[in-house]
Amino acid sequence: MPTECIPDLFGFAPVEGREVVAAFDAGAVTSDAGALLLSATDRAIRMMDRFAACFHDVRCQEQIEHEVVTLVGQRVFGIALGYEDLNDHDELRHDPMMAVLAGKLEARREDCAPVAGKSTLNRLELSRLEPTRYHKISHNPVAIKRLLVDLFVEAHARAPKQIILDLDATDDPLHGQQEGRFFHGYYDCYCYLPLYVFCGRHLLAAKLRPANIDGAAGSVEEVARIVAQIRRQWPHVRILVRADSGFAREELMAWCEANGVDFLLGLAKTDRLVAEIESELEQAAAKSERTGKPARCFKDFVWRTRSSWSRQRRVVAKAEWTQGEANPRFVVTSLTRAECKARYLYEKVYCARGDMENRIKECQLDLYADRTSTATMRANQLRLWFASMAYVLLCALRRIGLHETEYAKATCGTIRLKLLKIGALVRVSVRRIKVAMATACPAAQVWGLAASRLIAAARPPPT
Repeated sequence: MPTECIPDLFGFAPVEGREVVAAFDAGAVTSDAGALLLSATDRAIRMMDRFAACFHDVRCQEQIEHEVVTLVGQRVFGIALGYEDLNDHDELRHDPMMAVLAGKLEARREDCAPVAGKSTLNRLELSRLEPTRYHKISHNPVAIKRLLVDLFVEAHARAPKQIILDLDATDDPLHGQQEGRFFHGYYDCYCYLPLYVFCGRHLLAAKLRPANIDGAAGSVEEVARIVAQIRRQWPHVRILVRADSGFAREELMAWCEANGVDFLLGLAKTDRLVAEIESELEQAAAKSERTGKPARCFKDFVWRTRSSWSRQRRVVAKAEWTQGEANPRFVVTSLTRAECKARYLYEKVYCARGDMENRIKECQLDLYADRTSTATMRANQLRLWFASMAYVLLCALRRIGLHETEYAKATCGTIRLKLLKIGALVRVSVRRIKVAMATACPAAQVWGLAASRLIAAARPPPT
């Protein structure tokens, strides 16, 4: 006869003569009451219905329990709330807040919960590009990629004069025998090499790639697609492509020059480039020795490689001497000297691209974009898109509901911890659903302000 390893009642040290006991028997209680902000954000930006429209469902609609919009929303909301594994949803399907988010308090069938369990969600993640006998839900990658850019454009009340598209590749370590798995020497592990495109805090593209390629592979196609979609809405916007030296490729620079897009790219140092700034390095070394502090000088010159470049281009060099040795750096750009001086170009414009790495960390550390553990690249790409949509949702919450508050620049993880993970008792009556949140919540005032702003943003404009 099996023994019961987990007791129903837990006893703790008494307090003022009273025994302290605990049990998981409170009933309709949730630890994610703050997720109401996610629901309000979704209504404000109309994301979930459009994301669900990127899937095609050929199941018999009279016999299904969970619609695609319920499945998609459950997965995205779950990631935003910190549930990276599908296994969690076998318990979460009974969570009252998940039911509220799905807009479905009860299942039609007696043997089902209001939302789906791990097996149903797993079939969604394994969906094909075309429906089959065993995979009746398919997804459209083109529509998903287009939606990310549409949400970016809609986040602006008016067309900006200039935008900067930041490109970067990062490692996504793998610990199994996934399709497209290769060893990457720089990262010293088996991994994928996803390509991200951001504009400020806005995510425009997340493309999963194998690691046996150049870091810039596919960047021209992604930039061309994004630029074309943006210019259909904003025909006069000026666009600058910014990236590190891994993207300083002739194909990308030539495409930008041919299509009226500016670029600012890091440039790997070579002996020829270092020789070009020899006198500036000597000046920086002399100044550093005199002051005892790091010193830097800048040089602006026209440069062309021996064979790989099709034309001469402007290069800005930073001749820096620090800690007793030279630290030269170079960038190549289409911006003219009249538009941007050398020091400002490097220190203010180029170095600002480092903030994109914080956005990638949010996606991977806070929203589990690196949980690509399924067998195929197609399914792992879909997982990456689910995490990306969770990021877009939280980014919209931050932009609409939290501006000019202490959380205006908070990470997704901080927003989750402070504003979403709130304990509450959920009471369902004939006329209303009351979510009674913890009275002692430290962020109650900010939460209420964000809720008011999001509800107002979701209202249709007056006619």
